[in-house]
Amino acid sequence: MPTAAKLFAAAAFALVAFLAAETFKPAMPPDTQWGLFSPLNAVLGLICGWSIAGWRAGRGYKASAGTGLRTSATIVFWALLGFSIYEMIQRSLRRQYDGIVEALQGVFALILEHGTLLASQPQSLIVLVVGGILGGWAAEWAARRWR
Repeated sequence: MPTAAKLFAAAAFALVAFLAAETFKPAMPPDTQWGLFSPLNAVLGLICGWSIAGWRAGRGYKASAGTGLRTSATIVFWALLGFSIYEMIQRSLRRQYDGIVEALQGVFALILEHGTLLASQPQSLIVLVVGGILGGWAAEWAARRWR
């Protein structure tokens, strides 16, 4: 059921995911084709904000900060998994893997590689942590304001 808290959380985490994606771009090689990278991350943030932070709003500001961090971590997990699977499929179509098992191992190698790049970008981590806390607080504020 739609609530104000879910709406605020969805909007906040869509913004957090979009900004985190934009701050992550300088870590990648300059010839990287970005396509819909930032908008897809925003959609992922919208879904996670609605279903995680919005659903748990109304439990207090301290709990909402933790929920916001959990939501940011969930966004990172699904983004790393989704984009790594996409890249694995692209590599598979270029016949860079010998079989299915090697391709599946490639997904985890790509997750590790991209996760390491993300961890080396303090700007992205700051956006995810601070934005997660603020997004959780926004959902909590909306839950208290419009019961």
